[in-house]
Amino acid sequence: MSKSDQVFVGAIDQGTSSTRFLIFDVKGQIVASHQCEYQNYYAKAGWVEKDPNEILESVETAVVGACRRFNSLGFEASQIKTVGITNQRETTVAFDIETGEPLTNAIIWNDVRTKELVRKLIDEAGSASRFASINGLPITTYFSAVKMRWMLENVPEVQAARERGTLRFGTIDTWLIYKLTGAYVTDVTNASRTMLMDLKTFKWSQECLEFFGVKESELPEVRSSAEVYGTIKDGRLQGVPISGCLGDQQAAMVGQSCFEAGEAKNTYGTGCFMLFNTGDQPIFSKNGLLTTVGYQLGPNAVPKYALEGSIAVAGSAIQWLRDMVGLVSSASEMGSLSDSVEDNGGVYFVTAFSGLFAPYWRDDARGCIVGLTQYATRGHIARATLESVCYQTRAILDAMRKDSGTDLRRLRVDGGMTNSDQAMQIQADILDIEVVRPEMRETTALGAALAAGLGAGVWESEEELRRIAQSNVSAFWSRITNEKRDEMLQGWEKAVERSFNWA
Repeated sequence: MSKSDQVFVGAIDQGTSSTRFLIFDVKGQIVASHQCEYQNYYAKAGWVEKDPNEILESVETAVVGACRRFNSLGFEASQIKTVGITNQRETTVAFDIETGEPLTNAIIWNDVRTKELVRKLIDEAGSASRFASINGLPITTYFSAVKMRWMLENVPEVQAARERGTLRFGTIDTWLIYKLTGAYVTDVTNASRTMLMDLKTFKWSQECLEFFGVKESELPEVRSSAEVYGTIKDGRLQGVPISGCLGDQQAAMVGQSCFEAGEAKNTYGTGCFMLFNTGDQPIFSKNGLLTTVGYQLGPNAVPKYALEGSIAVAGSAIQWLRDMVGLVSSASEMGSLSDSVEDNGGVYFVTAFSGLFAPYWRDDARGCIVGLTQYATRGHIARATLESVCYQTRAILDAMRKDSGTDLRRLRVDGGMTNSDQAMQIQADILDIEVVRPEMRETTALGAALAAGLGAGVWESEEELRRIAQSNVSAFWSRITNEKRDEMLQGWEKAVERSFNWA
């Protein structure tokens, strides 16, 4: 096949601290990519926000950069047949449908300004889990509905737009698809993170809308994860359809080909997220996990559900040690530094910068380093940082075992921290199961590309997607004794208790 006859699929990967555009060939290999990093705003303690237009600009910059690289290889943008989007979930945008402009900064998923509002809402509801049988989620600062309610109560521009009837809310996928194509839509995975969608009907729940004070007319149409939503209006990709959309963690689930009930993946990014495929029926957790939509690969496809556990701080703890503390000069230094010591030396770092998520759900927790002695070194703190993510992953896995009645024997992993062999060995030690890392590390972007390719007819079946997603893997097994593991876990639980009741 000549170069001009080859077909490609693009993926916009819009994350918490950067945006990337990647171009894949039909075998699922990356041909070109470009990344645009940016900084969020921290106006007050616990506030995390970003101008939605700057997020859009980062997408445009990433597309231009990747297309230039693509052109330099002898290809044309017209060979990109479709584009998929994967995005940071829960982050909420309010904009005016007449002007197309944002009404305030986007509230990022890990923002905790709504803490007092959440307590008030829980009092009104009678329980944090009041709507969990509808939407699978507890009332916390994490999800979009609470952010929408806060905007309605505190932002005059949002209030005025509601009075005019021009207010529209959306998660980042909705904002990007609207600005790129003009279509006002979201997909089932992103909608399932708002607290406003009924998991069984895939419609906006009137009961939830009424409680949170959001109008259905202010929300996008809910669509599947793999279908054509619209075509890009201008720029390098003018005329190219957007035909795939998945929240970032669900995209990684597709990119890891976790298509069967009982398969699980963990993504180590800014935060850390484990999803466990429960098949075509939702399992409502009794152990602090979230029930969510895994994916729906086509408007007529059977939707798949998942249990999810989330860790608020993973890679961002390493960034904090690098940028704010100066413990390391680069993220890659963490692995070698942690390898300079045999164990954590009794040091534990609970990275609860904005509370603890599943299965603890403690918004009053704050970060703490405990067990320090004069023996402790930079290496012990580095190792304790990596271990923190691994301990929290273990807590989530234990909850998944209880809810599903299934013992996981293998965990598929992806994301930035998986580049560290040391981190993945620590994870295997703490979990005592096989940890499998694919050669293709960009599973989130790959998942968006696979959904888009399926939605646009580049690929024809889920089985074809599985073949593309499977690749060479590295496997990690535990190297420590059960006694050592139990000792480490007991120390971690004591450290977690010390982090409570600070806020």
